[in-house]
Amino acid sequence: MKTPFLPWLLLGVLTLAAPWVLAEKADRDKPMNVEADALRYDDLKQLSVFTGRVVLTKGSILIRGGKVEVRQDPQGNQFGLVTAEPGKLAFFRQKREGVDEYIEGEGERIEYDGQADTVKFITRAQLRRYQGAKLNDEFNAGVIVYNNTTEVFTLDGAPGAGSMGSAGQPGAPAGRVRAMLTPKPQPSASAPVSGQPLRATPELGGASR
Repeated sequence: MKTPFLPWLLLGVLTLAAPWVLAEKADRDKPMNVEADALRYDDLKQLSVFTGRVVLTKGSILIRGGKVEVRQDPQGNQFGLVTAEPGKLAFFRQKREGVDEYIEGEGERIEYDGQADTVKFITRAQLRRYQGAKLNDEFNAGVIVYNNTTEVFTLDGAPGAGSMGSAGQPGAPAGRVRAMLTPKPQPSASAPVSGQPLRATPELGGASR
């Protein structure tokens, strides 16, 4: 089933395109398409649930999962949850603003909290940054959280051994995080600085496990 543009769903999903790590601004004006096997919408609870091989696209944004839930609270805050299909990982991808760079993230669950303005990848979490088609940075952890306001992301150690990363490297060992960072060339004095660098902290301060 291909679901057309729905205003009540637009607000919920657009929050996933908030300007974390300088996300592509043009995505806000692009049409949104969702494909799934089924859709259930509860007007009283302001909850929409897409199930079955869900694929959501909006500009440079691509989301895949077994189930996507979007809800809105009485204060107008938006919340989203993407759940992976059995044996797979939920997927999120978006272009960074003004540069040929993409951010990808995966996990068994992806949560968006509009009130806290964060995106969280949970269980077997992976984060990748590409320059064009080249993989530059990769992170593996139990939980990876983006703070849209501060443009800081945090990693928390996996409770169990992680799966293989996209570069074929082992995932994070139990209780640890793992990162692969590519040195960035120094810009010349006449060259403009492109994009804001990603910043990381090793633990989720006060986050529940």
